[in-house]
Amino acid sequence: MITITDVKIRTVNAENSKLKAVASIIIDDCLAVHDIKIIEGVDGEFIAMPSRKTPSGDFKDIAHPINTATRELMRDTILDAYKRSLTENAEI
Repeated sequence: MITITDVKIRTVNAENSKLKAVASIIIDDCLAVHDIKIIEGVDGEFIAMPSRKTPSGDFKDIAHPINTATRELMRDTILDAYKRSLTENAEI
């Protein structure tokens, strides 16, 4: 199992945007993954992994977890950090 050793959150302050923040994580103090989007969906926030647009116009993930346990760990850790950042920014 991996360990997420650092999470950085950059909130997006655009009105009427579903994009709420962008996260960067460090895995096991040796691998960085940037541009993980935090998006407001119908059922709450979710994460979208970094992707690029293909010549056909589709989007393809550049990096992504390959099993459910890792996806859930990443999602929970990133969304918890996002919620903490909102609380910290509200107190300033």
